[in-house]
Amino acid sequence: VCSMCTVMPRASRLAAATSGSAAGTGTARHAGSRRSLAYAPSAPAYATRSPGATPVTSGPTASTSLGLKLLDRRARIPVLTAEGERIAALVAGVELATDAVARAARGLAPELGGAVSVSAPPTIANALIAPRLPVLRARHPGLSIHLIGDKRIASLARREADLALRLVRPTEPGLVARKVGGFEFALYGARPYVTGRPRAALEFIAFDDESEGLPQQRWLIVHAGRRPIVLRTNDLESQIAAARAGVGVAALPSFLAARHPELVRVAARGRPVAREVWLVVHEDLRGAPGIRAVMDFLVAATAELR
Repeated sequence: VCSMCTVMPRASRLAAATSGSAAGTGTARHAGSRRSLAYAPSAPAYATRSPGATPVTSGPTASTSLGLKLLDRRARIPVLTAEGERIAALVAGVELATDAVARAARGLAPELGGAVSVSAPPTIANALIAPRLPVLRARHPGLSIHLIGDKRIASLARREADLALRLVRPTEPGLVARKVGGFEFALYGARPYVTGRPRAALEFIAFDDESEGLPQQRWLIVHAGRRPIVLRTNDLESQIAAARAGVGVAALPSFLAARHPELVRVAARGRPVAREVWLVVHEDLRGAPGIRAVMDFLVAATAELR
């Protein structure tokens, strides 16, 4: 779940997209910002779309500009008419073609420079990538990095990012993936909290309901059983801080827990939860020099996970 992005209802996307098409430009909206996309005449070929964005300009003029009634606005949320459904399908096709052209142009660019966007889970972005960026900057000063720390899986086909580190192997067509490592989750608590405390008296720190589907969350819930969950958060860094403070025990990545000597591992039944880390790129981009340089950097940055 992306806490930063919202998906525009299909009818609203159509109104915006057809309005933008009539004007001959496309823009992306995200978190209140607006910027040109790659197919706008003024935008560079390597422009990357924000997560969840669609090429839009605002305005209720879609129906009048096309001479068709595309939206039924009688409801609180506009719905597409039959004509609108047909145009919506065409707009979706235009978006896919536009993205394909922009990727192809980026992949053919010969220079080793410009902006490269990388999507990664926040923990990996904060712990492994960001601290090592000076190495990349020293080696390739012409590169700039847009680091997107997000639990949501960014769409590389829609150019929400150029590269991604994912905890699941991708299944989307057109993507090339390489396994670059893995790590396990185990139970950890502060040494003073755990020492001498009966297992039945342990209290737990967990993700909130938005993350109930995560393997490590399900594993922790099973191990907690009837014992209380005293803290729920949407953020792993908050869980680490709470565990270090003695609030309870949490399911933490072992490579992160090892960085805090005050945390000790708590015995748990069965095998720990293991997650794989995959480096993902769209096949159209993997030959671009800047993309290759950042891929090599990400492989090196995740070395401790191998």
